[in-house]
Amino acid sequence: MAVTPSADATVFPRFGREPKSIALLTLVVLFALVYPLLDRNASHVSSAADAGVFVLLALGLNIVVGYAGLLDLGYAAFFAIGSYSYGFLASPRFGIHLAFWLMLPLAGMIAATFGVILGAPTLRLRGDYLAIVTLGFGEIVPVIFLNADKYTNGPNGINALDPPFLGQYNFGHNPTPYYFVVLLLIGICVLAIRRLRDSPLGRAWMAIREDEVAAAAMGIDTVKTKLFAFAIGASFSGIGGVVYSSKLGLVTPDNFRFTTSAFILSMVVLGGMGNIPGVILGAVILFELQSLILVQLTTWSHQLGAFTHVGVLNQLDFVNLKFLLYGLALVLMMLFRPEGLLPSARRQRELRAGADVTAAESQQLYDVETGAQTA
Repeated sequence: MAVTPSADATVFPRFGREPKSIALLTLVVLFALVYPLLDRNASHVSSAADAGVFVLLALGLNIVVGYAGLLDLGYAAFFAIGSYSYGFLASPRFGIHLAFWLMLPLAGMIAATFGVILGAPTLRLRGDYLAIVTLGFGEIVPVIFLNADKYTNGPNGINALDPPFLGQYNFGHNPTPYYFVVLLLIGICVLAIRRLRDSPLGRAWMAIREDEVAAAAMGIDTVKTKLFAFAIGASFSGIGGVVYSSKLGLVTPDNFRFTTSAFILSMVVLGGMGNIPGVILGAVILFELQSLILVQLTTWSHQLGAFTHVGVLNQLDFVNLKFLLYGLALVLMMLFRPEGLLPSARRQRELRAGADVTAAESQQLYDVETGAQTA
C-alpha cells in the first residue's frame, strides 16, 4: 500500500533539499572561514572570536530554553565553572598545567556535572519557581569564587593562564587561531544539536516544552529528560569558558554576573528560540553591537558634536546606555516580532496563532532552519 506524504511534508520540506538553503549556508561558512583574511584588523578578529564564544553559550542555553522550555536565569554560573576549571588546572596557581585540548572536554564534563547537581533537586519545580532557583545558583557561584581567596585569588582572579599549543605553535595573544578554534567548536556543536533535536531525546524535550503534564502521561521521564537538557547546555557553557579564559589569559568573577546570563538569554530570544541559525544570528548581533557598534557610535557622536558644536553629542556614551538599548530592543521585539528574527516555524505558528502564518511564510522559515524534520 502506497504511503502518501503528509501535508506538513509537502509544505515544509527538510532543510538541505532546497538549493537556496544550501547556497546560503555555503556562503555563510565560506565567509566565516576567510574573514580573518578579509579583515586584517586584529581587534576585529578578536571581537569575532569572542562573539563565537557567546554563540557557543547561546547554543547551549537554546537547548535548555528553546527546546526543553526551562527558564534558566543562572546560565553564567556554568560559564564561570568552565573558566575557573581552566584557571585551576592550566595555570601556575596550583602548578597544574593540563593541555588546552584536554581541558575542553574535561571542563565540559565538570560543568555538566554541576548542571546535574543543580537540576536533580530542583527540576521538579516549574516556571517561575525554577527560574528563581537558577537565578539563586547564578548569584551564588560568582560569590563563592570571589570569597574563596585562598584558591581563586579573590577579585583579582587567576592570571597567567597557559595559552594553547598546536604542536610547537603557541597561540599567545594572536586572536586568529582562537577564531578558528571557536569556529570548529561551533560547527561540532551545531552538528551535535541537530542530531540531538531529531533524536527521541530532542522530541521528548519539545514535548515537555509544549505540555509537561501530557508528556509525563505519555510515559516520558520528565525529570531525567530535563536533567539531560541542563547537563548538555551546561557542558557547552563550560567549553566556552575554557576558550574565553585561555584567550583572555585571566579569569575573574566579574565576568559571570547576572547581567551575563541576561545577555545570553537576550541573544536566544532576539534570534529566535529553538532555531539554530536564529540563535547564532542573535548572538553575533548583540555581541558585536556591544563590542564594536556602540563604541563606533560613541566616537561618531563625539566627532559630530565637535564639528557642529552641539554639547549633547559630545556627552553621549552609547556604551553606558547599552542596557537601555537592549531593553528597548527587546520590548520592540516582543511587541512586533515576539518569535525572534529567525524563528522556528513551530514557534511562529504558536505565537501567531497559526491563522496569520501563510504556507509561503512557513516555507521560507523551513528553508532557513537547519535540519528541520519532516512529519
